[in-house]
Amino acid sequence: MDRSFDRLNLDHLKKQAKQLIRLYRSRDAAAMARFRSTLPATAGLSDEDLSSRGLRLHDAQSCLAREHGFASWLDLKRYLEVQAVAQKERAVRVLHLAQLLYSGDVSGTVNRANPRVALRILADDPDLVAGDPYLACAIGDERALRQATQADPAWVNRSGGPLRLPPLLAVAHSSLLRVEEFRERLHASAKLLIADGADVNQHIYSRWPPGSLSEPDQSCPLSTLYGAAGSNHDPDLTRLLLNAGANPNDGESLYHSLENPACTRLLLEHGARIAESNAIYRSIDLDDDTALKLLLQHGGDPNEPALNAPITDWGSPLSWAIYRRRPRHAKALLDAGADPSATRQDGVSPYRLALRFGLSDVADLLREQTDAPDISEEERFVAACARGDEAEARAVGSRRPDLPASLSPAQLRLLPDMTAAGADDAVKLMVRIGWPIAVRGGDWDASALNLAVFSGNAGLTRFLLEHGAKWTEQHGFGDNACGSLSWASLNEPVDGGDWVGCARALLDHGMPGATAIPDDPERVLIAGVRKQFSDEVTEELLG
Repeated sequence: MDRSFDRLNLDHLKKQAKQLIRLYRSRDAAAMARFRSTLPATAGLSDEDLSSRGLRLHDAQSCLAREHGFASWLDLKRYLEVQAVAQKERAVRVLHLAQLLYSGDVSGTVNRANPRVALRILADDPDLVAGDPYLACAIGDERALRQATQADPAWVNRSGGPLRLPPLLAVAHSSLLRVEEFRERLHASAKLLIADGADVNQHIYSRWPPGSLSEPDQSCPLSTLYGAAGSNHDPDLTRLLLNAGANPNDGESLYHSLENPACTRLLLEHGARIAESNAIYRSIDLDDDTALKLLLQHGGDPNEPALNAPITDWGSPLSWAIYRRRPRHAKALLDAGADPSATRQDGVSPYRLALRFGLSDVADLLREQTDAPDISEEERFVAACARGDEAEARAVGSRRPDLPASLSPAQLRLLPDMTAAGADDAVKLMVRIGWPIAVRGGDWDASALNLAVFSGNAGLTRFLLEHGAKWTEQHGFGDNACGSLSWASLNEPVDGGDWVGCARALLDHGMPGATAIPDDPERVLIAGVRKQFSDEVTEELLG
């Protein structure tokens, strides 16, 4: 295994990955053996079975990364980015390490924390944290913390280090809390700092844009508790801080804790206020309804007004649950006393909304609790489309040939809304039945094509293009489907998305191919605009 990282560079590795996938496609025995020995999903496969898997460039990149001891290609890239500054002064190297240990709102970058790469950097250069008690907080070095306190007892409440963090906050926000062998060390460090007088309500201000490390966003405080409960989702550290007097009403912790209901429960038991936190609405965004039920059990208002757009447009948690197509959440809200007749601002009731989004079971529940009104032909048509009932939709359409063209703007946006919800069958029916294909909707005012590309849904992307969608369709962030492909291929917002397939579909339906830019290897030119994509998508666009 080659560990001579001083001789590696990203361009060479990219070329090696391309060569490896070419060899794989020619059924080269050595290439097959490399994939079998590195990728868990291909271990033990015959050459025939391995060939039928249709491995792609990202698999070759993953193979190379694992051969060099990294869990992923992204980890290897981040490592090499840091190595590129290894010859620079120590302060620059230390800052890069800290930016791997902490998330962007703390570190002042737009990247997620990457504890795996940070630990690799530390393994290469263990002296990098020597002499800095603030970095000792990040790795849970109790001995260094004791020495710092003995030398200066006041330091436990003073900000410092490369990211200007107070010590206890530096412990609670360290991404190494997610690494099992560091968790107890960091818990012990937190106990030590608290015993030595550290304020459990230490805070900083967000460095996430528009804030920065040099000019934090003073409107967005980030507490120590938020690091434990909302960022790292660590119940043990959350309990420790709350028992020591941390304020559960810091404006962030409850909302961000919901992905681990154990943290949410601790916050609620220590007096976290649900009202005006938007936690009810955030819990509806999650697939699991555990967090919502927990909030409702602790006095959460099932009819709480929303504070922020776009939620305010939907009127109530019940309507938001219907819009998100969360039938279990809707039932939990109704069981907790949600008003089944509370209309949206446009006068649409939850019952009619449930029909609009194809939630027949929810509509049945609402019909039992309210005087369900007769619905119009337009609503009957929309409901049939939403639940994928083509026979009913065409029957209504035969009586009303003006449909779907004459539907209201709110009804027409069902196409992108259902695309965002992953209801492919309903989307395809709407398109076949004549729905205006470029109508915009969803959370970011995007067309169905943009939303399909965003989620890496190559099959639906191709279907929409075959039925008249255009790659130039705009979305609410001022770009088109090419821009959606750029962001999504780099950030992979959906597990298992096929952005290469989306790129291929876009190229087959009119989007220009890419041109390399000699002085900018990270970007390509498409229709006169510089864009960056994942390596694999870039390969496809370059042809």
